Amino acid sequence: MANFLKRLFDNDKKVLRRYGKIADKIEALSDDMAELTDEELQARTQEFKSRYANGESLDEMLVETFATMREAAKRVLGLYPFRVQLQGGMALHEGNIAEMKTGEGKTLTATMPVYLNAISGKGVHVVTVNDYLATRDAEEMGELYRWMGLTVGLNLNSKNADEKRDAYNCDITYSTNNELGFDYLRDNMVVYKEQMVQRPLNFAILDEVDSILIDEARTPLIISGQAEGSTSYYTRTDFFVKGLKEDEDYTIDVQSKTINLTEEGIEKAEDTFNVKNLYDVENQTLIHHLDQALRANYIMILDKDYVVKDDEVKIVDQFTGRIMEGRRYSDGLHQAIEAKEDVEIQKESKTMATITFQNFFRRYAKLSGMTGTAKTEEEEFREIYNMDVIAVPTNRPVARDDKDDLLYPTLDSKFKAAAQDIKERHEIGQPVLVGTVAVETSEVISRYLQELDVPHEILNAKNHFKEADIIVNAGQPGAVTIATNMAGRGTDIKLGPGVKELGGLAVIGTERHESRRIDNQLRGRSGRQGDPGVSQFYLSLEDDLMRRFGSERIQSVLEQLKISGDDAVIQSRMISRQVESAQKRVEGNNYDTRRNVLKYDDVMREQREVIYAQRQEVIMEEDSLSYVVNPIIRRTIDGAVNINTQSDDSSKWDLDQLVDFAHQVLLPADSISKEDLYGRDREGIRDYLNQLTTEAYQEKISQFNGEEQVLEFEKVVTLRVVDRKWTNHIDEMDQLRQGIGLRSYGQFNPLTEYQQEGARLFEEMIGEIEYEITRLLMKSEIRQNLQREQASADGKGKKAKRPAKKDDYEYSHDDETNTVTG
Repeated sequence: MANFLKRLFDNDKKVLRRYGKIADKIEALSDDMAELTDEELQARTQEFKSRYANGESLDEMLVETFATMREAAKRVLGLYPFRVQLQGGMALHEGNIAEMKTGEGKTLTATMPVYLNAISGKGVHVVTVNDYLATRDAEEMGELYRWMGLTVGLNLNSKNADEKRDAYNCDITYSTNNELGFDYLRDNMVVYKEQMVQRPLNFAILDEVDSILIDEARTPLIISGQAEGSTSYYTRTDFFVKGLKEDEDYTIDVQSKTINLTEEGIEKAEDTFNVKNLYDVENQTLIHHLDQALRANYIMILDKDYVVKDDEVKIVDQFTGRIMEGRRYSDGLHQAIEAKEDVEIQKESKTMATITFQNFFRRYAKLSGMTGTAKTEEEEFREIYNMDVIAVPTNRPVARDDKDDLLYPTLDSKFKAAAQDIKERHEIGQPVLVGTVAVETSEVISRYLQELDVPHEILNAKNHFKEADIIVNAGQPGAVTIATNMAGRGTDIKLGPGVKELGGLAVIGTERHESRRIDNQLRGRSGRQGDPGVSQFYLSLEDDLMRRFGSERIQSVLEQLKISGDDAVIQSRMISRQVESAQKRVEGNNYDTRRNVLKYDDVMREQREVIYAQRQEVIMEEDSLSYVVNPIIRRTIDGAVNINTQSDDSSKWDLDQLVDFAHQVLLPADSISKEDLYGRDREGIRDYLNQLTTEAYQEKISQFNGEEQVLEFEKVVTLRVVDRKWTNHIDEMDQLRQGIGLRSYGQFNPLTEYQQEGARLFEEMIGEIEYEITRLLMKSEIRQNLQREQASADGKGKKAKRPAKKDDYEYSHDDETNTVTG
């Protein structure tokens, strides 16, 4: 391990030395750039574009473009990138991660590689974790890019398809990671190419890259449509589980967050629902609803995992503390929570399209990212995304005082001590940022401060719309701001007058997060650009993290030190090390989970890419689909012939079945008989059926008015079949994924089983698609007013009118619900 770390830091030094030599060349051009007029500086953009068009590479233009953008930033924004920001920009251009501490100006750093890569005209995506940051950066940095003659777009969930398409067609597009992923999935569900909004994915810079690619990697993006189903099961099972007692009727494993009925609980369920054996196959639906009702009532916590707002259950992002608008837990868990909270139970949904962030962002030709905390996950970034983490030095030394953790026996004693500390700092005028893990905790600490008459602001999922105002004031003298993790990402708290003399911003953490990176993000709000600051974490033995991973070991340490009583406190580096050891175990578990999710999703990725590529081919075709349709019909005939002529003895061939197949799938009734097939070998039967089918198909399409109508007919049939079969296949793969773990009891590797079973299901689906396309092409009646149909989860589909021109298509996804797995 020591050698591995040594190699990492030696590599950083080597890379930074190389970047330093390039930075020397950029700085050598600073006087030349300063002498240019505004018009001459702006004209350089067109010059770079021309040079790129004539074959010069972006790498060859790096020094000049960085120097140009540096001077432009000084004139437009009044900001002049430091040498370390030049180095960070180089790391981004090379498709790596620039680890830069808070306050080091990551947003300004990105302007140089963004400008350089925008020269190609292929599009650059700047990705942030929320709409607020995307909007802020698009406005502030957009002024600079536009001044230099580039176009800037902002892609938000609220925009329609035309507005999104315009945003994506700009040189630079600001967006959130969620919206990019959902747009990609939606683009692969449309039925006309005019409805697509994205261009090919070229280059992306991910702000807070660890939040997007690490923290959110376990949660796939899912687009779903409504499925039919009764809500009575949810209310009945909810009523039942609310009457159960812990340990007597059910048990919870705190560490794995799982819950199961005891034997007594099972007997009660069998009596209540009048079933002989709860675990009979016919009771699978009941078992599923009972499991979700138990999870909803005893695992999912109000104001931590979700909030109830406007009579709706809304998910709270555990990493940012924000409400995840429009997103729902899948597999009936959301409905179970709705039953628990006695709000309207919305219909369960069926998965129509899904992708993980890991596989989505790996589709970019080049990917890079910025964050203050990535080095601890360098191995994962390199293994999964092929990105190195380059630790860029700070412009000035960090002057923040990071104190050892304070440990208390109970939550109450911890909160009292933290509130007293906050009060004392507030009274001398030192601003305080109080970091909490959950909405619930932010409201608890607020009550303790109210008792001490300490005025404060709360920034959490319930009032995130006030975020900008709260953050602007958080560094002012005497300000006390309580925030969930949302204040730890992408926000820059500037110090008010006289605050430096009081010790800078004080960061008080009310508990440790599962991830060290998120604790470090919170700490990093203080001590920016060499400013003074202090950070202190308050812990208790009753904290979630301590209960799950650390309390027994730490409790024994306290007993050895003979420390007891509710107001007992210990401050020791040893305690901090024990906590970090617990965090490392959680991080290790989470990494294994993410890697496992990716291995399973890779099976779907390969299948998804095949279907999406063929779908694109069909949508984009403008002349003829005969090169797609004719082989499909031939393969369908070959398959039927092979199945019915397996024996070497031709007298045993099932010619009756072949004739039935021909009548049902290929030809008009009575157009072929068994006698027509006698005396032919296997190849002869194939050729004969192909000949008759080709003649019948040519006769059919001759009824259309021209090639354009034939093409539209073939597209309508192909897309309808592919979309419905693919949607069902996704659902089938999802069900397979949920049950495959049981194979381990039979000494089988679940992943290998999933790969093999998934491949078999995919082959079956392809066969079904080709059979159905053949049948519809050959047997459907000709209609002149064909409309393509966009698949929906109930299988009925919805008509999609072809856009006559750009302005005619209104972006809509009525049947879709943006969903996350629980």
